[in-house]
Amino acid sequence: MKLLPFFFLLFSLANCNSQSGKQLQEAPAKVLSDDLSKAYFASGCFWCVEIIFESVKGVEEVISGYSGGQTKNPTYREVGSGTTGHAEAVEIYYDDQIVSFETLVEVYYGSQDPTTFGQKPDFGSAYRSMIYFQNEEEKAISEKWKAKIAPEYDKPIVTEIVPFEAFWDAEDYHQDYERKNPNQPYVRGVSIPRLKKFQAKFPQLLK
Repeated sequence: MKLLPFFFLLFSLANCNSQSGKQLQEAPAKVLSDDLSKAYFASGCFWCVEIIFESVKGVEEVISGYSGGQTKNPTYREVGSGTTGHAEAVEIYYDDQIVSFETLVEVYYGSQDPTTFGQKPDFGSAYRSMIYFQNEEEKAISEKWKAKIAPEYDKPIVTEIVPFEAFWDAEDYHQDYERKNPNQPYVRGVSIPRLKKFQAKFPQLLK
């Protein structure tokens, strides 16, 4: 019970909706090769998910956005309201000669708690765990790993594995948020610890 006030304060003053913190200068946009493959995942605040996948060898770029809902080109406020059906998601551009989709799925499951409807301190439909498959092979890989990790938990895996339909880029200020805002309270209190936990678990996959 003693931890509740701390987490309440962390959630209320420093959550994925906060925009406080000094932003760094914009970096030039990357020129991405047409040969790169794409993958789509959601597992909590996209600021956290973006920086995790960007640390993986073979990943060239990660875009924060929205997927899995009905509204076209939704806004951050609309998605956060839970009325559009979207989750905060990422679009990953990767070199499949360096990193496979299966490895990305391993990273995905290994960098979250897939038994919760969101990731602490962000819960609700906008933060749910989702894999958006683009073909039957990706679907099979995603389901195989879901079954593989299930014995590691004492609660059911709630990750949704659904067909990819559309991805909408989030507003510009969400892109590369952790890099631009290293001193923002949510980044320091949630995003960086989540990244470090992932890095300690998968050192062999890091750039």
